[in-house]
Amino acid sequence: MSSRHTWTTTTHDWSVDVDLDHLSHIRSRPGEYAPGGVLHLVLEVLAYAADEAEHQGGGDATVTVHSDGTIEVSDTGRGTDTRLDDGVAVRKPVVSTKDVRFFDETRPVLLDDGHARRGMSTVAALSEMLEHTNRRVDGAWTGRYEHGVPVTELAATEPTEHTGTTIRFLPDASLIPASPLTPEDVRAAIVPRDFFTVSVT
Repeated sequence: MSSRHTWTTTTHDWSVDVDLDHLSHIRSRPGEYAPGGVLHLVLEVLAYAADEAEHQGGGDATVTVHSDGTIEVSDTGRGTDTRLDDGVAVRKPVVSTKDVRFFDETRPVLLDDGHARRGMSTVAALSEMLEHTNRRVDGAWTGRYEHGVPVTELAATEPTEHTGTTIRFLPDASLIPASPLTPEDVRAAIVPRDFFTVSVT
C-alpha cells in the first residue's frame, strides 16, 4: 500500500491534514478573502463544481439558501478524492489547507464576481460550521468542520446511485457582514457556461 507522504501535490498537500496558520491568516483578513461577503464564498464552492463539470464534459449544481442562514451547494461530480494511507482512508484536505493553484498567485484566476479565487479553505475558515458530504463510486462519507478545523471523524453514509459533493456552511457573522443572501443575488452573479448548469432555491 502507498503512503500519503509519497503522493504528489496537485491542488493540495496530502501530507498535511490541517494548516492552522493558513486558516488563522484567512480569518484575520475576511475583507480580503470574502470581498462582497457571503456571495463570494458561494462562488468559491461553485468553482469546484464547475471544475468537475468541465472535466466530465458537463454537469450541474444546486445552491440552496436556507432560512437558518446556512447555504448548501451540491454537485454531480466525481466526489472529493479519498485515498488509502496504509489502509486508512484519507480525504483530500481541500477544506483545511490551501489550494496551491490559487492562493498565493499574483495573477489570480477570477471568480464570477471579478474577485480572486483562493480556494475552499477560505469558505471553511470564515464559517462557524461547514459540513462536507462526499459521494464516490467506492463509498460515501461526511465530515464537519468549525472554522476549517475538523471536529468529527469521517462518518460513512448510505451510498447513493449518484456521485458528487455537498458543502453546507454557516458563515461567521462576526467576520462577514450579515446582510441576507437571496437566491436572486446568487442567480445574478453566476456567469453562464455551456457545460455547467446551476439551479438556485
